[in-house]
Amino acid sequence: MSQREGKGASKLFTRNFTLLLLGQLFSLIGNGALKFALSMYVLEETGSAAVFGTLLAVSMVPTILLTPFGGVLADRANRRSIMVGLDLTSGAAVLAACAAFSAGRGLAVTAALLIVLSVLGAFESPTVQACVPQMLSGDNVLRGNAAVNQAAAVTGLAVPFLGSLLYVTFGIRPVLAGTAVCFLLTAALECFIRLPAPPPAPRQGVGAVLREDLLGSARFLVRERREVLDLLLYAALVSFFIAGVAVVGLPYLVRSELGLSAQVYGVVESAMGLAAILGGLSVGLLPNVIPMRRLNRLVTAVGACMVLAGCGLVLPLGALGRCALLAAFFCAGQAGVSVFSIFAVSAIQQRTPEQMTGKVMACVSTISLCAQPLGQLAYGLLFDAAAGSAWTVLLATGAAVCALGGGSGRVFEKF
Repeated sequence: MSQREGKGASKLFTRNFTLLLLGQLFSLIGNGALKFALSMYVLEETGSAAVFGTLLAVSMVPTILLTPFGGVLADRANRRSIMVGLDLTSGAAVLAACAAFSAGRGLAVTAALLIVLSVLGAFESPTVQACVPQMLSGDNVLRGNAAVNQAAAVTGLAVPFLGSLLYVTFGIRPVLAGTAVCFLLTAALECFIRLPAPPPAPRQGVGAVLREDLLGSARFLVRERREVLDLLLYAALVSFFIAGVAVVGLPYLVRSELGLSAQVYGVVESAMGLAAILGGLSVGLLPNVIPMRRLNRLVTAVGACMVLAGCGLVLPLGALGRCALLAAFFCAGQAGVSVFSIFAVSAIQQRTPEQMTGKVMACVSTISLCAQPLGQLAYGLLFDAAAGSAWTVLLATGAAVCALGGGSGRVFEKF
């Protein structure tokens, strides 16, 4: 296969990219259903959300530590073979866990499964992200990332509802079996992807390969493409604020500050998912509407949404009225974050040589994985400290994000 055929310069839904997108869809469905089923199981067995939260936190450690090595592998080996092997292993691990549940010790099995999948995810994420610019080129890279983002948003919207039906009706073991089938289907689809083989490399020991690749990617980011590193760190800082407010603050505001039901929060969460889909769709349809050099204005707009949401919390509109305003401004911010994320990832991919894409995208994943939990922890403490006046947290966050947007013009002018 020629390089031109591999990249699919003229159209978006080439054979390779369509297979990758369908595989990601099945994989996301499997991961979403698995996460939901395991959370329900742990809550039923222990009655403690803290136990599951601890399991999730511990299981993230292998992903954070191993993702840079996943980037090295993605640039050294055939990416299709990596994805097929990882999804086959994921399916086998879930089937083994399904069988082990019948022997008891469900909590130990759950912990082991989460850790195994975390290790595998450290190698899969940079590989998939490196495949998009290898398959596509030009504006299609942006559209391709938007399509992957939309697939994730759609599954995030639908899978919790379907997972709850399956879990309540059939229990955890059939859900695990269905999840394994999703992973195996993903592997089957990926078998038909055709990518150029990586260039042959001189024979070296594992230590020498890791040292050379990790130092090479650090040199690339710090010296050769400093604007890519600046954008990466900037995106992580934005994620620190926005992920903390969205993941911790929104449920707290709806349930505790406004005293509304879980059903109302479910509606707000679904609206957020829809906003993410619409944000991704807008990028796919209108990739040139927002010039990259002016992307900081979008960050400022997201900050303004947070300020308006904080103001809405103090208006005399009743709990439902204030919740409606809160949801509207959070959804607008979510759409903006979705657009920003797609543009930022695409810009990093397009300015990275193909032979280094895996390692650089691994850096993106690692820094993001570190920033989000830190933001969630910080905002948990902030909202607890500001009980009864949580609007002040939103105002302060909005002001900080607006300042980030207003003072970052130079970061984006380099693009």
